[in-house]
Amino acid sequence: MDKKYQKTIYACFVGYIVQAIINNFVPLLFLTFESTYRIPLSQITILITFNFGIQLLVDLLSASFVDKIGYRASILIAHVFSALGLLGLAILPEILPSAYAGLLISVMIYALGGGLLEVLVSPIVESCPTKNKEKAMSLLHSFYCWGHVAVVLCSTLFFSVFGIENWKILTCIWVIVPVANAFIFAKTPMAPLVEDGETGMTMLDLCKSKVFWVLMLMMLCAGASEQAVSQWASTFAERGLGISKTLGDLAGPMAFAVLMGSARAFYGKFGDKIDLDKFMVGSGILCIASYLCISLSPSPFLSLVGCAVCGLSVGIMWPGSFSKASALIKNGGTAMFALLALAGDLGCSGGPTLVGFISGITADDLKKGILTAILFPALLVVGTYLLNSNEKS
Repeated sequence: MDKKYQKTIYACFVGYIVQAIINNFVPLLFLTFESTYRIPLSQITILITFNFGIQLLVDLLSASFVDKIGYRASILIAHVFSALGLLGLAILPEILPSAYAGLLISVMIYALGGGLLEVLVSPIVESCPTKNKEKAMSLLHSFYCWGHVAVVLCSTLFFSVFGIENWKILTCIWVIVPVANAFIFAKTPMAPLVEDGETGMTMLDLCKSKVFWVLMLMMLCAGASEQAVSQWASTFAERGLGISKTLGDLAGPMAFAVLMGSARAFYGKFGDKIDLDKFMVGSGILCIASYLCISLSPSPFLSLVGCAVCGLSVGIMWPGSFSKASALIKNGGTAMFALLALAGDLGCSGGPTLVGFISGITADDLKKGILTAILFPALLVVGTYLLNSNEKS
């Protein structure tokens, strides 16, 4: 790889850390918002839905403007919105008549940045002249996991030392990350996603492709397989083992994130020696096994182990689906990456929603809800086989 693009790839790694900060920092402050601003939890939890909804909207609309203003301008805008939204968390609730309105505005601003990052970072890495695109993509996506781990660990340490009441200081510290990375992106080289003289496919062109719809299904299943368990991992730890919230977060979602990041880093290191299709099928089967362990094991400890193993199994699903799309659909361009991100985010919402719905109609039995979600890794395995058969035909 041309050494001048190494800096670009490193900046993309940090870009996913920025997205991890956006998605995982605020939930750590829910109870603080409740006690400080006297906002009921029913309203506070809407912040996550609002964040997710804005990012979905950006996924859908980005294809219409990213190519027009360019990738450099778009990635800089993404970092600026991310920084301003985080900074707004510490300022707007204090200066606006309604603290809740201040939080909503802040979430809306950084969600715009997060949505753009989701669409932009992967194609920027894909455009760089690397020898093994699949390795680079998997390693890239591992940094979201490491960012998630860093946000929880660093925030927990800060609150333990300085007190939760000083959360605004920590928020301002997190702002430094997108600001610094914006300066790096301002100077890094950018390679074109589509070769000179060629044009990227339109949404209509993509929708006419059967392969594209299989890829969309796989992205939806990747997001759903990941989030259906990770959103409930902390609850399993607290209810099943009877441990504190802090230890529950470390034993549940933290273990999930560490193993998911490890799977992505492993493929990022040795991907040139591993068949991606076989790795994805094996991961899907392991995911099914982990769901069965979570749902059917009589031991709470084994159910928790199943949650951790699930993190290992889903690691390759999202970046692997991106890599398959880049290899199978030439000149997919921004429209392809935007729609794939949209499908993945829909899965991230749909997976936990299905688990919650089924649990709700079965006397809050989370195990039955997760057992139902076994549909998602099963469909991903089927999708991988379909794409493999298409390549051979």
